[in-house]
Amino acid sequence: MTPGFFQINTRMRENAENLSDALQSHMLKVFAPNARKELRAFSASETAEMLGISTSFLRKLHFDEKIPEVEASAGGRRHYTGDNIQDIREVLEKSAKIKGTYKRGRRGPDDKVQVLSFLNFKGGSGKTTSAIHTAQRLALKGYRVLAVDIDPQASLTTLFGYRPEIDFLESGTIYDAIRYDDPLPFSQIIQKTYFTGLDLAPGGLLLQEFEHETPQALRTNVQPPFYARLATALQEVEANYDIIIFDCPPQLGYLTMSALCASTGVFITIVPNMLDVASMSQFLHMSADLLDVVGHAGANMQFDFMRFLINRYEPNDGPQQQVVAFLRQLFGDEVMVAPMLKSTAISDAGLTQQTIYEVERSQFHRNTYDRAVDSLNLVNFEVDSLLQQAWGR
Repeated sequence: MTPGFFQINTRMRENAENLSDALQSHMLKVFAPNARKELRAFSASETAEMLGISTSFLRKLHFDEKIPEVEASAGGRRHYTGDNIQDIREVLEKSAKIKGTYKRGRRGPDDKVQVLSFLNFKGGSGKTTSAIHTAQRLALKGYRVLAVDIDPQASLTTLFGYRPEIDFLESGTIYDAIRYDDPLPFSQIIQKTYFTGLDLAPGGLLLQEFEHETPQALRTNVQPPFYARLATALQEVEANYDIIIFDCPPQLGYLTMSALCASTGVFITIVPNMLDVASMSQFLHMSADLLDVVGHAGANMQFDFMRFLINRYEPNDGPQQQVVAFLRQLFGDEVMVAPMLKSTAISDAGLTQQTIYEVERSQFHRNTYDRAVDSLNLVNFEVDSLLQQAWGR
């Protein structure tokens, strides 16, 4: 071999193995061996906010012994687990004057499951960050949520504490439920998570096989066709959930099209700079053309809403402000009012594979943490409102 040259496949394999070992070492430092992630306990003020009541009313519920006592610190401060919060929500709902005040999910057969896709075909637009924070926030607000990772890179699955390249190397991903040859029932691939009210359908590299196998399936007319496979598979479990959230891959392939055809709402994430906006223009053109094709083939193209979610927004950045103003002028109400701010708290939490809802406020500068949480809560308040409108409330 010529000096200075190397076999690219050999080098890639070496780099992959070295990186995998380093990530494994990092995870062992963060979490105990064989341990699964656990959701932290929440303070009284956090719990009251999630329930939509005041902290004084929460204290009164304890004083009147209407809710069970919870673990308290030496100083008497109460700490609430996800299960504690869910139990309190059940108590409050039973005595609520208006049904659904504290349990805001589906109320009957007329309320269809809401299936939300977070997508864009440009990497780095914040799809996974948006999807997981929305899934977790809605679960904390009492919805029954299923997060579905249809990205072969499986970042969403990793954030839930799994190692896709090890845990789901040969089976256990969404691929098993939508493959063309002997698919498994969807219920068999769902994993319970450490988040009360939030389940996961994992992703992994095997999902790439769906992209490779679909052209052959189209030639042989395998049924259901690619665009209907996710919707068909989900029918088995949709009664168990209020909301299903897809984290889509950064490409407009068969997986993304299948997710779109199963969705009732779409969030297109966009970083406010002109390169990303130009890329999104191409994405929208291609999406519309492909949806025309599958629509003519019989796919359902009825959506309750589509929104553009501004991501990684820096309010003091003049050019970003101009781009956001441009988008609002162009798309009007389809641009969400609240942007998801760029925050060191969110990125720092990611270093330990956590989200802002999982980390303790004490780990960050209070203003930094509060700013990030307030931003995410405002975004998800809008998502919540869209869900309620879709159910006619």
